[in-house]
Amino acid sequence: MMSDTNKKTDCAANQTVDKRFRFVEFNAERAERVAMPGYSYWKSTFRVFMKRRTSRALLFFLTALLLFIVIQPYLPGQINALAINKDENGNALRNHAPDGTYWFGTNSIGQDLWAMVWSGTRTSLTISIAAVIICAVVGIAAGAVWGYARKFDRVFTEIYNVLNNVPAMVLQMIISYILRPGIGTMIFVMCITGWLPMAKWIRNLIIIIRDREYNLASRCLGTSAGRIIVRNIMPQLVSVVMLDSAMTIPIFIGSEVFLTYIGLGLPATIPSLGNLINDGRKVMMVASQRYQIIFPAVIVAVITVAFYALGNMFSDASDPRNHVL
Repeated sequence: MMSDTNKKTDCAANQTVDKRFRFVEFNAERAERVAMPGYSYWKSTFRVFMKRRTSRALLFFLTALLLFIVIQPYLPGQINALAINKDENGNALRNHAPDGTYWFGTNSIGQDLWAMVWSGTRTSLTISIAAVIICAVVGIAAGAVWGYARKFDRVFTEIYNVLNNVPAMVLQMIISYILRPGIGTMIFVMCITGWLPMAKWIRNLIIIIRDREYNLASRCLGTSAGRIIVRNIMPQLVSVVMLDSAMTIPIFIGSEVFLTYIGLGLPATIPSLGNLINDGRKVMMVASQRYQIIFPAVIVAVITVAFYALGNMFSDASDPRNHVL
């Protein structure tokens, strides 16, 4: 009796198993797959970056600032930055203190300082961002070849030593003096030596990374050098690129301000933060006109600190060691 009961129980259990499970045929392709969590470098980077409230606040602030700088001339009630404002008698409204009409006052020739400050910020940021992009592209390309291809190491080292031993500011002053002043000249002047720090950073890090096991395995499998650099090495250098770029933007803004301050930068007909600070310096000893240097100086300081802080935060977020799967 017990034997029959056990047989019936086993049959019922087998029927239950048959309903729940089914046999799967062997698939060679699926057998070779490696189980791993879905990981995206850029998604993880932005997820870590957006977790911090300070990062979101700085990103929102800079985005709003850049958007305002672009659309400011098209907003209602705006005054042309180069227009000479006049009073009721037809005289130029020189050194007019800030009020409800002229929020930042006017300068020594009657131009609206509110419009001049934002127009100058637009010019200085355009120069700085364009120069940073060019320096980043040249620096990454030169640094990658310099660090990965051993046969070019001596050539790039000599080029770096020659350019790096010349004081950058002196070289910028000489070229600015020789060439015709303008936005293109300023970008060219900053890019002459601006790519050197990026190239050196990339070269040093690639030398550390290039002979690691996974890169050696890629070379043994016949992977091209370009693909190894782009897929295996460069993602690990994003943090360095972002940090260097974020720190270079304020440096280039400062270079533009200095060159214009000493009379070798942009002409007076092109509003820039350098021109505004140079004009404000001339009247800074007069208490009633000190606003002419305060407003552009504050804009330079705010933009410099914001870019530097945001670059540091994005650099931390782009470090793969801070990513949790």
